[in-house]
Amino acid sequence: MSFSALFARLVAMIGGFMILLRRQDAAKVTPAFGTKPQIPTAKPQAIPTLKMPTAQGWSGDHKPTPAPGLAVNAFATGLDHPRQVVVLPNSDVLTSEAMFEPGPINSAFDYAIDATMRRAGAVGTSPNRVTLLRDTNGDGVAEERHTFTSGQRQPYGMALIDGTLYLGNTDEVKAFPYKKGMTSIDGAGKVLMTMKPHGHWTRNLLPSPDGTKLYVAVGSLTNIADNGFEVEQGRACIYELDLKSGKNRVFASGLRNPVGMAFEPDSGTLFTVVNERDGLGDETPPDYLTSVQDGGFYGWPFSYWGQTVDDRVPQDPAMVKKAIEPDYALGGHTASLGLCWLPEGVLPGMGNGMVIGQHGSWNRSKLSGYRVVFVPFENGKPSGPARDILTGFLAPDEKASYGRPVGVAIGPGPCLLVADDVGDVIWRVTAATA
Repeated sequence: MSFSALFARLVAMIGGFMILLRRQDAAKVTPAFGTKPQIPTAKPQAIPTLKMPTAQGWSGDHKPTPAPGLAVNAFATGLDHPRQVVVLPNSDVLTSEAMFEPGPINSAFDYAIDATMRRAGAVGTSPNRVTLLRDTNGDGVAEERHTFTSGQRQPYGMALIDGTLYLGNTDEVKAFPYKKGMTSIDGAGKVLMTMKPHGHWTRNLLPSPDGTKLYVAVGSLTNIADNGFEVEQGRACIYELDLKSGKNRVFASGLRNPVGMAFEPDSGTLFTVVNERDGLGDETPPDYLTSVQDGGFYGWPFSYWGQTVDDRVPQDPAMVKKAIEPDYALGGHTASLGLCWLPEGVLPGMGNGMVIGQHGSWNRSKLSGYRVVFVPFENGKPSGPARDILTGFLAPDEKASYGRPVGVAIGPGPCLLVADDVGDVIWRVTAATA
């Protein structure tokens, strides 16, 4: 056994011991959820927690567990790491297929992380394509499958506005001409905006309600600006791209890794879900759902949950003073990635609110996330406790994951579509029939 492999095993053994100790503390902690979460005092970790289930996938008739009154079926199977879902006006469904591609391994801990992520199905060769799925007979299952575009660079976000299909690759936003019913797009596309790759690589897209602008979510390179502030310039933010002029600007910043975005329809307010920093404990700080103010700053990397200072970061008191407290905590390290608005009547018992795909943790002693949840809204804001829509993605003993939910979207029927990048499935959630 090589020295690096031996040392990596030692790191894993020490990490396992630390998990046992932290699990004892975690058993006493209430999950940080809701508008007024109880966030435990930070406990900086010299050895970060590293725990992920082995990717197992679904077999036979096994599928996620829907909430009472709901039903779930596979809209499409046999995909390759589907991440985001967009429904076109003719009810065709686009899904981006991509995954994290690891960089160089410079330490034994890097080796341990890489091995763990590969076992969990979170690292590998990215498919780099968008697939079109078509349900030709309206039975809730896609009979046709077409490669819509390939050879992209970690594609994620997609948006259709007035005959143009926009695609968010990790390093650029592209535009392609689109005609209703087409099953593939040709050409390299027009580059509208470039971005720095690596780190948090997903680039989600959301059109403004009037179709004149495109919002682009860009995550940080590192956990807490570990490599300095300069390399984080232009990251950890949401951009607003004006489609007429082609100019872009930072709309909101201090968002460590914003991914899912959606508008609350009555107020027209932009909301996003954000993956917070690591290494402070199982529930510290929580990931969150928040409204996004034009020019707003949300704390990263100096502070979290508003103005709670992170002492690991060289401080800027003026920036901390500006930090806006998020609206709704989603639990520590749940990796909340997908977000869409759910109108009342689509799923019984849910009402109006946001649906969130919680991809699941890899860095806490007791796993969290691995489910699809609903957060009810009142008067344009999150309210009340979250409710499960889909669970059962994680084995009860936490040793295996059958799937991991990511992107969510309202589909035809209507229904809710959920991308599952470990199960390689697009799930379809509807009201249960008698």
